[in-house]
Amino acid sequence: MIGTWRMAHEGLTAAMADLKQGGRSTDAIETAIQAVEDYPFFKSVGYGGLPNQQGLVEMDAAFMDGDTFAIGAVAGISDVKNPISVARQLSNDHFNSFLVGAGASQYAMFNGFERRNMLTERAHKLWAKRVKEINEKNLSPYDGHDTVGMISLDQQASMAAGTSTSGLFMKKPGRTGDSALSGSGFYVDSEIGGAAATGLGEDLMKGCLSYEIVRLMGTGLTPQQACDQAVYPFVEKLKKRYGKVGEFSLVALNAQGQWGVATNVEFTFSAGNEQQAPAIFMANPGPDQTTIIEPISAEWLAAYEKRIKAPVD
Repeated sequence: MIGTWRMAHEGLTAAMADLKQGGRSTDAIETAIQAVEDYPFFKSVGYGGLPNQQGLVEMDAAFMDGDTFAIGAVAGISDVKNPISVARQLSNDHFNSFLVGAGASQYAMFNGFERRNMLTERAHKLWAKRVKEINEKNLSPYDGHDTVGMISLDQQASMAAGTSTSGLFMKKPGRTGDSALSGSGFYVDSEIGGAAATGLGEDLMKGCLSYEIVRLMGTGLTPQQACDQAVYPFVEKLKKRYGKVGEFSLVALNAQGQWGVATNVEFTFSAGNEQQAPAIFMANPGPDQTTIIEPISAEWLAAYEKRIKAPVD
């Protein structure tokens, strides 16, 4: 398995333990992402996620089965404990498998998914603080847009992918990014591999990079080669033709259990396979459109835990 950001690690580790016991890839994706959605200190996913301009937590999530190409997705869903589970159930439906806004929330309610007020006291304090800063200092409202995206491979050679996010902090009501969009935020084909994205959705949507990485792996490239060849040239093209580019980070896993990453910012991720226990790594853009990957230090992890749990003034 591989997952975006430090926040993926605990859920991914538990899911990989199930995979080693013969568990299915589809179950691994759902349970691993649920763990991220349920943790209140991750500010960009699920419970504790930062709200939109009006103080409402609107969430996006998607699920894809690499064996069948079945996809389920929700965008702008609110007051639902685990959007990834709603997305997975929707993947069973041929029609109406991508629901948005009130329709997604109503579907979850009518189908017995657990309801929850996803706005924590901590997230509300951060929102109120940001509103004050915007009014007093004329700052840009937008800050933070980290998606958890994961790809898994099981002992039956089946693959799956999933994403979940509360989206851009202080976004306008109804805004959605790339996370729920097939080919952009995620894509998986069990015969080849899968990929998932995190970063500024408005820019990630300008290139179908998750699909492109899978396509390149299908030509025989390793996941790392595919990530490098898909991401860095497009970042340069977008910068040249659009004039600017936001944060881009993508992860990939192939059908042989090899993984790869490409990013234009400092980016953490969690990954493991049969030979390597799950671990957290740091990726940075390297020279000549390559990626530099290093293990995370204990000092970095300690500082991270302290930072995400720091009291809100």
